[in-house]
Amino acid sequence: MSTDLIAQLQQSSALVTKGLNEDTLAVAGGAIGGSKRISIKGGVFRKYVNGKEVGAIDERHMDVIFVRMAHNPHRMFYSASYKEGEKVMPSCWSSDSRVPDKEVKEPQAPACNQCPHSIKGANPGCRLHWRTAVVLPSDPKEVMQLIIPGKSCWGQEESNRRPFQPYVRYLASNGISNNVVVTRMQFDTAVQHPRILFQATGAVSPEMIPVIEEVGQSTTAENYIKLSVYQPEEDQLKIEIPQAAPTQAAPTAPAPDVAEPVLRESTVAQPQAPKADVSSIINKWAAKS
Repeated sequence: MSTDLIAQLQQSSALVTKGLNEDTLAVAGGAIGGSKRISIKGGVFRKYVNGKEVGAIDERHMDVIFVRMAHNPHRMFYSASYKEGEKVMPSCWSSDSRVPDKEVKEPQAPACNQCPHSIKGANPGCRLHWRTAVVLPSDPKEVMQLIIPGKSCWGQEESNRRPFQPYVRYLASNGISNNVVVTRMQFDTAVQHPRILFQATGAVSPEMIPVIEEVGQSTTAENYIKLSVYQPEEDQLKIEIPQAAPTQAAPTAPAPDVAEPVLRESTVAQPQAPKADVSSIINKWAAKS
């Protein structure tokens, strides 16, 4: 197939807007589905294409539109240390943050809230993150993956900026869906580790909403929010997955639904801080052209 024909096909919005179908992704190996993403590595907003950084912005904020979001945060546990650029299979993982996925060969515990690696400060610990698909207001047809780390998902409001789940709850309490608002992501300069907070800065224009909805239903957006775990063939495994420590008999039923699957404390639980006031109504929307 000539490069000229490839260029012609890429320029046809009717062909590329819906993304790759499941057959193409399966035969290609699935890696193409996660080819474009936004990273906050090093406290900088960076764009990656096929695993390579292609651009970064100097500003401490970035405006996006959330077109698709996983319904639950995900958990991943690695028994081996992370190494830059090296593919490592996690020892255990969960797509709903409640119980290990059925593909996990040796779960670390029957349920996530019974796992020793879910204790706050555990070393090694279990990583929480939330998978989303976003577009830029200036280019609503180019969908990218944004994986929000756990430290950016929960917490208190700060100067009208909120972590991810409190922000979405705030929108919902005011009758506003995630895909009709322009969201500003901004780095929290009060902490050393990269952490982003979210704030509504404008409304999506009525003529753009159908485009946003179509992109959100694309196969590409759907694959961006799925937990995809690297699983090498048996003869390629280099990591010995440790056995879970023997414990007393525990109920095997899934843990009850919790609002925020934050890492649990190993000592007596501390009283929770009062929830941020979300009763106010958003009354200033600055539509962006």
